[in-house]
Amino acid sequence: MLSRVAENLYWLARYMERAENTARLIQVNANLMLDLPGGVSTGWEPLIRIVEATEAYEATGRQYSERSVIAFLVGDYSNPGSIVSSIASARENARTVRDMIPREVWEHVNDMHLYAGEYLKGGLHRRERHSHLQYVIQGAQAFTGMLEGTMNRGTGFRFLSAGRYLERADMTGRIIDVRSSSLLIETETEGLKPYQNIQWMSVLKSLTGYQMYRLKMRVRVHSDAVLEFLILDDEFPRAVYSCLGHVEFQVSSLPNNAGPLRVITRLRRHLQTQSLQGVSADDLHDFIVAMLEGLGEVHEALAQTYFDPEEASRERL
Repeated sequence: MLSRVAENLYWLARYMERAENTARLIQVNANLMLDLPGGVSTGWEPLIRIVEATEAYEATGRQYSERSVIAFLVGDYSNPGSIVSSIASARENARTVRDMIPREVWEHVNDMHLYAGEYLKGGLHRRERHSHLQYVIQGAQAFTGMLEGTMNRGTGFRFLSAGRYLERADMTGRIIDVRSSSLLIETETEGLKPYQNIQWMSVLKSLTGYQMYRLKMRVRVHSDAVLEFLILDDEFPRAVYSCLGHVEFQVSSLPNNAGPLRVITRLRRHLQTQSLQGVSADDLHDFIVAMLEGLGEVHEALAQTYFDPEEASRERL
């Protein structure tokens, strides 16, 4: 397989996963704002920090209002991480590898691109927000389902799957980092203690993990158990450790995989040795920063081994 084709497949999956994750973030944050009582609010600024777009957002001169943040994250083509930009990038990558993926998958991605251009450009009004974001989430899930159900388990599928799970692990880490930093600090604030469980539930719901958490952990929602579930669990498909296991499995079947596998195995072993019981906000932040850097090293190892050397330094947009 040409390195260019492998890279396009890898980024096709990452961009689709990114669009879905961004839609989930907006949905859950909007619901959290309704659940919290008056005077207690998480605001919309954390969403910009989660996607690491603070500098780009503030350069636009916008305030951190609901309307402005959603417009930036949903329909702003100047933001490469917005939903419309992610879907457009996914569509362009799919177009260049149409002969490598099922025709239905290409048509589905193209339909999502047309839908985004018509309905999501510029942002969303409150009354139509849920239905449009739900379309993006379900569309991304359908994309994954089509690939799982119709594509040969060859080299192309392995790059698609590796890209999807690496993007998923990255977003899980970022959500935990930004959300937990305020939650753990605010544990000391008497007025906010009653709402800690609601906010930790929102972290789980951002990753559609609330029900699976209750089934697996069988304890009330609290920080230690949530962190253990979302970072170290090997069964929940959005937990960082589980995502790395999927990446490792796919890379193990690729040629010349010694370098990437070494990086992946080292990161998984590092996670296995960690205890998140009673961790402070500062220690957790340091741990997650190191974990995200490790995920970046996995990407770099894949890029240096399999992709175009001139594009190997491409970073998260």
